[in-house]
Parts: sequence; C-alpha cells; structure tokens
Amino acid sequence: MTFRAPVRDLMLALRTAGHPALLQAGFPELDEDTVAAVLEAAGSFAQEELAPLNRQGDQAGARFENGRVYAAPGFADAYRAFVAAGWNSLSADPEHGGQGLTKAMELAVFEMVHAANMAFGLCPMLTQGAIEALHLHGTERQKRVFLPKLVSGEWTGTMNLTEPQAGSDLAAVATRAEPDGEGGYRLTGQKIFITWGDHDAADNICHLVLARLPDAPPGVKGISLFLAPKRLVDVDGNLGAENDLRAGSIEHKLGIHGSPTCVMLFEGAKAELVGQANNGLAHMFTMMNAARLQVGVEGVAIAERAFQQALAYAQERRQGRAAWASDGAIFGHPDVRRMLMLMKAKIEAARGICLLTGVQADLARLAATEAQRTTARQRQELLTPIAKAWSTDIGVEVASLGVQVHGGMGFIEETGAAQHYRDARIAPIYEGTNGIQAIDLVGRKVPMEDGAVMDALCAEMHACAAELQGAAGLEAVGARLEAGVAALERATDWLLAHRGTEALAVATPYLKLAGDVIGGWVLGKQALALAGGDDDWSRSKGALARLYAGQVLAQAPGLADGVMDGAGDLVAVSAAALGA
Repeated sequence: MTFRAPVRDLMLALRTAGHPALLQAGFPELDEDTVAAVLEAAGSFAQEELAPLNRQGDQAGARFENGRVYAAPGFADAYRAFVAAGWNSLSADPEHGGQGLTKAMELAVFEMVHAANMAFGLCPMLTQGAIEALHLHGTERQKRVFLPKLVSGEWTGTMNLTEPQAGSDLAAVATRAEPDGEGGYRLTGQKIFITWGDHDAADNICHLVLARLPDAPPGVKGISLFLAPKRLVDVDGNLGAENDLRAGSIEHKLGIHGSPTCVMLFEGAKAELVGQANNGLAHMFTMMNAARLQVGVEGVAIAERAFQQALAYAQERRQGRAAWASDGAIFGHPDVRRMLMLMKAKIEAARGICLLTGVQADLARLAATEAQRTTARQRQELLTPIAKAWSTDIGVEVASLGVQVHGGMGFIEETGAAQHYRDARIAPIYEGTNGIQAIDLVGRKVPMEDGAVMDALCAEMHACAAELQGAAGLEAVGARLEAGVAALERATDWLLAHRGTEALAVATPYLKLAGDVIGGWVLGKQALALAGGDDDWSRSKGALARLYAGQVLAQAPGLADGVMDGAGDLVAVSAAALGA
C-alpha cells in the first residue's frame, strides 16, 4: 500500500513538545510554516522515493558476492538522491556543511524515512551518530577531513561494538589495537551485527571501532575508540587504497532484509584514535545515545506504517454484518475499530515522547542559562531509555495488531503486514536491549538528583491532569492521568528506597508504567491543544485521549502495585523448576 507522511500529526507533536518556544529562543530564522514546509518536502521524498523500494528490499535483500556487499535493488540510487536533496545534513553544524536545524526536526524527518523504508533509514541514521561522536571527541584534523564528507552523505558511518563473545557485555571486547610506529594503529579482530557495515551506496565508510590497546586495563575501562575508514584518506581528504578490513559475510535475518548486517573482519586495518585512550566506551555512548533515540523513532515509524496499512485494509475488506458500517467493511466491527484506535493512540503517545526528548536535547545545547541547559539535559537523559524501549515495544505491539486486523491475510506475506511485524522486532533488541534500557532507567536515571528529575516531570503531569479535569469532555482523561501520575510516584518512591537487585527485577514493569503515564500526558496535552476544534481530525484527539485513558492509564495503579511487589519469587525459582 502507499505510505502517507503524517505531517499534520508530526507538527502537533512538535508543537505540544515545546518546539515553537525552542525556535523562538535559538532559531529566530525558523518559524512553524518553515518547519511544516521542510516536513512536507521530506514526506514527499519518503513517499515517492523510499516507500516504493520497501517491499522489493524485503524480498531481494542486500547481496554478498565475491567478498563485496551490494545494497538492495534501488537502494544505492535512492541513497544518492537522499543526500543530494540535503536530508543527511539537517541538524549538523553549518561549520561542516550542515543546515543547523533542530534535532527534533531531524527526528521528525527520520520518522518518515523509517516509516517509508526502515531498512534504508538505518544507513543515514548511523551516520548521524558518527557525526556526533566525531564532533564531540574527534581531533581538529578528524573534524576537518571526515566531518564534511559524513555530513554531506558522501561517506557513511558505522558503529562497531559487538563481537561473538561480547554482546551486551562490552567488557569482553577483544579486538586489538597495536601502535604502528607512525602515530596510528593497526586493528585486528572480528565484529558482528554491523549495520550497513559494507555497501556500494557511498564512496567510503567510516568505521568507529571499540578495541584494546596493548597496555589497556581489563574490563570497560580498557576500551578505546578508533576510526578506521574502508578506504584510506590523506591529509586533504582524498581517497587512497582500500584498508585492511572487509565484510566476511552478511547475516540472514528475520526482518530489515534491505539493510546489510555484516560480519566485519579487521586484518591489521589502519586506524586512528578518537578521543582519550581507554575512554572509548564513554565516547561511543555519544553515538549510542543518539542511536537509541533514533531507534525509538523507528518504533514509532514502523507502527505508523503498520497502522496505515491496517486502516486501509479495514476500510476495503467486507466481512459479515458490521455494527457500525452499512457496507460491511470490517472497520465497522467494534473490536476492529477499537484495535485501530488503540494503535493510533499509542503511536501518537510514543511519537510525542520521542519528539519531547529531541526538544530537550536541543535545549540542553541552546537554552539561555546553564541552569536551564542542565535541567533540559537531565530530562533528556531521563526520557531517552523510555523513548527507546517503550516506543519500540509499541512498534512491535502495533505491528502485531496490524496483522490481527488483517486476520488470516495478515499471516500471508503477500499483503505486506507480516513484513512490518518482522521489521519491528529488531528495534527492542539493538542499540541496547529494552531490558538494558530499563536497568539504565531505574539504576541511573531515576536516582538523578535523588529523584528530583522525575519529581519535576510528575509535577508537570499533575498540572496537566488538573487542566484536563476542567476541560469539557476531557474530565475523565484528567482523572485517569492524575491517578496514573500518583501511581508512578508511588512506584518511584519504592524504587528509590529499594536499590540493587530488587529494583532490577522490576525495572521493565517500571519502565512500562512510566511510558504509559507519560504517553497519557502527551495525549492529554494534544487533546487540550485542539479542544474546541470542529473538524474531524481535531475531535479525534480527544477521542484518542479518552480511549487511552480507559484502556491504558486505567491499568497504572495495578502496574505500580506489581513494581512494589519487588523481586518476589523471581529470586527463589530455579531454571530446573521452570523446565519440563
């Protein structure tokens, strides 16, 4: 089916996330009309250039032939068109050829890119992370030579962390970096699951690689970050011979077939240190945190694509006597409509969380005072694991509901509904599994400032709940949000009093509770922003907020109780007891 860019919904999400105030404070040359024009243009590109390649990318996939990797049919040309149109450089520093727009705008654009073609969008997404890592930690020479090419999209970037024995446990990284006697290094080792690790869409690929120096201490404190280009680069940025690195194979995956996931072999590859020796993990987390928010946006995107297909199918498919449709379309069956509305509500909640996180990232750089920048940075840090994990869980849930709306036809590959489900399933896994995001939330982010960062967010949500309770037609939403925030506060207080393994055991339910409540706040703000509107679209926002309040927020007190049950039987039950 044809993808339609949800520009109007994106603009509403940006508006209620505080983007207009951000523009006034730091981007006086931009206004909402300009933002809308950028999103419309990006949406047109996604619809016309990327969406038509999605299905054939899934069916044909990337190819590995004679030691080379070739992008899925049409992807290389589409990538060149993407960078020629300037979509790769939206938020990058103008000093290096970027357009200097907001991070939140870039996220909105990339949502449409991922929705149109998730496998394609991974390539420029990782390049954005490489740009941020080099911008913050690279030498002046690295910035001068590499950043303009990465920003323009002439070269792409990758992130090389995982090894066969070192998945989420990066302390086990074994790739070696030996000094070459000329001020550089030689990398030797194997990396796996490297997204777009090799391809034919760009002139060069800049690999950011975690490796160990000969005298490195054990564990994560002995990891350094290196830059190893596919083709060597001279002091002026001219391309030379191929480096001693290559793709050994590509993986055969459940989904995202158009994205080449490579086994990368570093066979004495020339490299240069990025940042400080033995501090590579901290430097790489610059790239990781950017990627985590982008992956959250991927969850929103694939959910949007699955929803659009399910909605179109529900209007076309005739089956039985529909209670609310005289023509027999299954959209008229109450439970089908409930599924579609719940899909839509959760998409808009997740979108709002991701874009709010993006606005906070912008404010962390651009707010007027140091205190304001610190407040924004702390809220960004609090929201990032929620944006990544909750939104990607929503992506899988909505894609699954999309299959369900199709019925038996959803289980048949020809309809395309199954592809969205298969593609969605990777997002809760990569860039830090959602379980790791939950551990990060309860172990590092919630305890910030002794819980004051979460307290401040809850205070804002309480204020919104009070406003909703005074708005015609939204009173029940306000009451449910008030109860949800109170439940989140109870669970937060319990977590702050129970550190360690008890907190880890309930980290995932706590993250779900936080996402559910913050998502309800997002929908409440959107309903208030359009209250009194007399068009169908405006009225639908109130309907979505009410449905979400009744079917999601209503469960928050029970979720909080579950969190406060602690580890419970998780500690005592053995693997043998769970076995057959």
